[in-house]
Amino acid sequence: MLSAQAISKRYGAVQALDGVHIDLVPGEVVALVGDNGAGKSTLVKVLSGVVTPDDGEITQDGRPVRITTPHEAQRLGISTVHQDLALCENLDVVANLFLGGERQRWSVLRHIRMERSARDLLGSLDVRIRDIRVPVAMLSGGQRQSVAIARALVGEPRVVILDEPTAALGVEQTAQVLGLIRRLRDRGLAVLVISHNLADVRAVSDRIVVLRLGRNAGDFRTADSTPEAVVAAITGGVIKEGIR
Repeated sequence: MLSAQAISKRYGAVQALDGVHIDLVPGEVVALVGDNGAGKSTLVKVLSGVVTPDDGEITQDGRPVRITTPHEAQRLGISTVHQDLALCENLDVVANLFLGGERQRWSVLRHIRMERSARDLLGSLDVRIRDIRVPVAMLSGGQRQSVAIARALVGEPRVVILDEPTAALGVEQTAQVLGLIRRLRDRGLAVLVISHNLADVRAVSDRIVVLRLGRNAGDFRTADSTPEAVVAAITGGVIKEGIR
């Protein structure tokens, strides 16, 4: 569905990305892992239209595309949930889901229609929030993450990018978010998850892509790989499997 080939990006003397490649296909969760400074955030910014690469090609369904702005990424069906979630905590769940894309008729907000759509969307994702009219500030961390992910689906994207979706969450909340990621896969979406938590990665991903110092260091089928092999790829140790 989406392929990035030979992506390079330099910031002055720093080579953030050097010929990186990654493929995202429908119905698959790909985990992007690597140490700090490996280039994960830069690659996400390239795919989401925040940063324009210096070199390389991005194709969608085999056709070259240019992603120069976040709006262009959204138009191509690429939705990103950043680590800070970008939620308005003083607004309720419904208002956050449709923020910037409110349903209107003759310049009048259609509150009932938006609330019904919000309930349908959250229900389809098995997200349990007792009152969707309470401010987001009153929700738990896992519920906030679920709202941010649900908002990414309002435009019916084909690719969803999640940046550290389980960071700072408790055990129960983490399990809730991982279950939600699996449901995204079951909906036939291509999902890219960026995470430092290898236990979460192995629990939810179908494939693990490793970056090291701005370059590809490994591409593993999760079910066929060992934690030791993935860690070796991240740290630059001996790699016995999975390297491309």
